[in-house]
Amino acid sequence: MSTATSTPTPAAPAARARAAAPLPSTLTLALARTRIELVEFFRERDAVIFIFAYPIIMMAIFATVFDDQVQSDGSVEVAFAQYFLPGILATGIMLTSFQTMAIDLAVQRDTGALKRLRGTPLPVTAFFLGKVGQVLVNTGVQVALLLALAFVVYDVPVPDAEHWATFAWVLVLGTATGTVCGVAFSSVPRTGKSASAVVTPVVLVLQFVSGVFFAFYALPGWMQDLASVFPLKWMAQGMRSVFLPDGAKALEPSGSWELGTTAAILGAWLIVGLVLGTRTFRWRRRDDG
Repeated sequence: MSTATSTPTPAAPAARARAAAPLPSTLTLALARTRIELVEFFRERDAVIFIFAYPIIMMAIFATVFDDQVQSDGSVEVAFAQYFLPGILATGIMLTSFQTMAIDLAVQRDTGALKRLRGTPLPVTAFFLGKVGQVLVNTGVQVALLLALAFVVYDVPVPDAEHWATFAWVLVLGTATGTVCGVAFSSVPRTGKSASAVVTPVVLVLQFVSGVFFAFYALPGWMQDLASVFPLKWMAQGMRSVFLPDGAKALEPSGSWELGTTAAILGAWLIVGLVLGTRTFRWRRRDDG
């Protein structure tokens, strides 16, 4: 009586080796996820056009229509294109961070993409870092295009090195705040189809009350008080401190740029967004358990 002996196939050791192999580092996975997010984003051509073209079109329209007007309190005069640029930069950050993140995550949840990703070995940290990477790249491209338009076409003065440093921290802190708040707000829409209808009006209202389309000091007092609660007003004010002459701070309701307050309020919203996002974020639809 012969006994059959089983010989391991060559594929078995290789399969065990693959199973035992450690995952790449979180940073490596985050960079890979960023590339995937960017590819998926640029495939949605209508979203790409809106995100990148909207601030540029608004800048061109307002700077052309109000080309001969200035903001003045009797001691300082600022061309409208120069005054309008900081608000457009701030709303561009809001679009690429808060609005894009809130809508994108709501749609991915509705289609089941988030649920499927949650079932993969991809760390949650790497997934969200990939989202942040996408936002940073998109924000950088948008800001570069808008500044090129302002400097070349509308002769907006180029800031000095000290003001560029302020620009950098307002940009980074504003982008981070908008991103985490977008993650938190993504749980508000009940479905992916309703996401745009829920998120877009919020952004539009904040634009109008935060002095993006109008001089902030000309808005009613109650509107200024309302805007002061939210990040967009402070992002715009921080940007005005960069691109307007120092004397223009007299145009602010407080008579100063309030950069310390800007950092404090943006930081507070960053913490609020992190806490709410951690507690309310959902990987599945409401009807999926």
